[in-house]
Amino acid sequence: MRNAFSTRWRTYKIDQLGFIGRGRSRHRPRNEPSLYGGEYPFFQTGDIKAANLYLTVYSQTYNEKGLAQSKQWETGTLCITIAANIAETAILGIRGCFPDSVIGFIPDPAKADVRFIKYYIDLIKLDMQQVSHGTTQDNLSLEKLLRFDFVVPHVKEQRKIASILSAYDDLIENNLRRIKILEEMAQTLYREWFVKFRFPGHGKVRMVDSPLGKIPDGWEVEPLANLVETRYGYTESAQDSPIGPKFLRGMDINKNSYIDWNNVPYCKISSENYPKFRLRRGDIVVIRMADPGKVGIVEQEVDAVFASYLVRLRINANRLLPYYLFYFLLSDRYQAYVTGASTGTTRKSASSGVITGIDILIPDLDFLRQYDDKICKIRQFIINLLRRNITLRQTRDLLLPKLISGELDVSDLDISMSEEAA
Repeated sequence: MRNAFSTRWRTYKIDQLGFIGRGRSRHRPRNEPSLYGGEYPFFQTGDIKAANLYLTVYSQTYNEKGLAQSKQWETGTLCITIAANIAETAILGIRGCFPDSVIGFIPDPAKADVRFIKYYIDLIKLDMQQVSHGTTQDNLSLEKLLRFDFVVPHVKEQRKIASILSAYDDLIENNLRRIKILEEMAQTLYREWFVKFRFPGHGKVRMVDSPLGKIPDGWEVEPLANLVETRYGYTESAQDSPIGPKFLRGMDINKNSYIDWNNVPYCKISSENYPKFRLRRGDIVVIRMADPGKVGIVEQEVDAVFASYLVRLRINANRLLPYYLFYFLLSDRYQAYVTGASTGTTRKSASSGVITGIDILIPDLDFLRQYDDKICKIRQFIINLLRRNITLRQTRDLLLPKLISGELDVSDLDISMSEEAA
């Protein structure tokens, strides 16, 4: 990629701007259980794709045995995926390991700013994906990555450009932290009212025996299967282009309790099948394979269907409200139940019968409405923050090509940079 300032900017290969090397995962099979469950974060391609600017959230950890056949990379390393999810990037916010499907880049501080290189790769991601197409599996490879030109200004100018773009990512990260706090508030409210029974006026309510132990008088216990309709999801390939409705998958709900529809792909579906698999506001989806029990809720009207690894729960009784059911499914009791009831030694799975084969506490409807009203307010805050993040990402993405290409000259701008960036 050449740019308007190519007479001032210089062309490098990425290995001329710092150290670059593949992650390490020598043991075969890679999913050997004896490698996992320790204290060392292990980042995979899906974790990198789900991250914003910095990578701190991980799905698995290595133990000492796992670390011995891998490598721990330092904070500030740029992670670049080369398989499964091609050319996704994130900067390590904590030390961690990653497999050989990820490349690590450590910049030479005299030549490159790690954030600038991350944004540069974001800009040429499609080019990298195009050269990665294979007959059986897409793969970027280190050799292919080294063919790309990086046309960059002096490192001080890189830092200015990166500071402008990362300001948007910092706001996005701040909103994500606020979302996490709000989510913790909502889960705490559920536990206080329906697990510890410390709800408003609880001291005046008599406790009675039930199959679940002591519960407030007037509340009931009923099998979940009696209160919901279930349906398995639709089998199709996900597409990035808008060729049909949004296609909700397990990976879209397995890390957060909200659905970021901006990141959900699309799929083709016939007019005959669409009504069967269409999602409506208030629908709840539960992962049934690979990561059984993870749950998501549809909180807005959206043109979407759901994938085959999911089971949709649709309430068919007026004694149950969506947010109460959602937080019940997130509760420790339900998650422990699904984990214990799921079958399979290497890949756990749960049928719709298993997913709904548990008794649920049914509070008094007026009380349930009070709870739903409080949760609705919290969840609306979360939705508003997600919408703000969409706007921030759109603005950042509009600026990114103009700044990274040099179309917007920042060399003379007085931009303050943090000590870490400078």
